[in-house]
Amino acid sequence: MILSFSSRYRYFIYKLDCDMRKGFDGLSGLVESHFLMDPLQGDVFLFFNRPRNRVKILLWQGDGFLICHKRLEKGTFELPAGSLSNEITAQQVQFILEGIHLSSIKHRVRYKMKNAS
Repeated sequence: MILSFSSRYRYFIYKLDCDMRKGFDGLSGLVESHFLMDPLQGDVFLFFNRPRNRVKILLWQGDGFLICHKRLEKGTFELPAGSLSNEITAQQVQFILEGIHLSSIKHRVRYKMKNAS
């Protein structure tokens, strides 16, 4: 099964070590206590274990939670530099799961429309 990540969702990464025994209630509790967010809003949350070779992805789908769990047989996941928890893009999620070095990615300058306020 191939997962695809869409820009219609917001993605949040939990950078502290997470106990991979946590299930739906434990992970949604971390969302409420750490992110101070409602896990039922449809955002996507990523949790990693201490060795960074496992990830759990939590998503509310309107009628229930979905958890995806990936275990690497070799290597580790690279987390983006920064604060203990932050929002990342769908593209960054894909890079993390595919093992692409985040520090070596360079974005070209693109036009951004200014907000009309």
